[in-house]
Amino acid sequence: MKIWLDGGLQDSESARVSVFDHGLTVGDGIFETVKTTDGRTFALTRHLDRLARSASGLGLPEPDRDELLRACAAVVDANPVPLGRLRITYTGGHGPLGSDRGEQGPTLVVALAESGPRPDSTAVITVPWTRNERGALTGLKTTSYAENVVALARAREQGASEALFANTVGQLCEGTGSNVFVVLDGEIHTPPVASGCLAGITRALTAEWTGAKETDLPLDVLERAEEVFLTSSLRDVQAVHRVDGRELPGAAGPVTAKAMRIFTERAANDLDP
Repeated sequence: MKIWLDGGLQDSESARVSVFDHGLTVGDGIFETVKTTDGRTFALTRHLDRLARSASGLGLPEPDRDELLRACAAVVDANPVPLGRLRITYTGGHGPLGSDRGEQGPTLVVALAESGPRPDSTAVITVPWTRNERGALTGLKTTSYAENVVALARAREQGASEALFANTVGQLCEGTGSNVFVVLDGEIHTPPVASGCLAGITRALTAEWTGAKETDLPLDVLERAEEVFLTSSLRDVQAVHRVDGRELPGAAGPVTAKAMRIFTERAANDLDP
């Protein structure tokens, strides 16, 4: 595998980031995950725009857009796969063993891993931990992901592929790496960004293309929703057939199935919407 590091392509076996990189020592970094299909990226402009917003929110220098485009193109060309996960990681760079940043500048890594097709439906669980809708990192896609690692491990233990969080006031928020939508009385709803959820790229496109409403929703809406589905860069739109112990028979339901079809068609017609 070839990855982009320090301004050019390197072999993944020999490429090295300093053990003093702030992304490693204190999680001072941001990232994006971009879907690739047969060497083509999807919604790359939106992902790079969000990377820039995350950098600003974390106080990092704005990433060089031209370098990002060169890096993504070079990595995708060097690693041909039918379906891939393109990961852009941008950290505070070499720093001291503490929260203060160093002065050597950021680290940029771009890598690609082959991915497989996801099932049309999945199971999810809810977890007792909450998202802080008023935290310093709210809305930023940072590498401080340990909370998600713990929650996802809990989901795997219970035969699910995703864990869903409420926020501190008990509202439905998001998954560890996905946004959540529910169908109520035939209408699609998703938590607003103010709930503390990440402004997902697939979330935004799905809401735009299906007319979904942003709605403050209590966590227990999952106990009565007619349908539930997830969105993310690699899931696209994925139906949920079980939430905790509640089965949702017939998933994907008619509204979710239509959303899946709309997303697939629109995405195929425009790779950079």
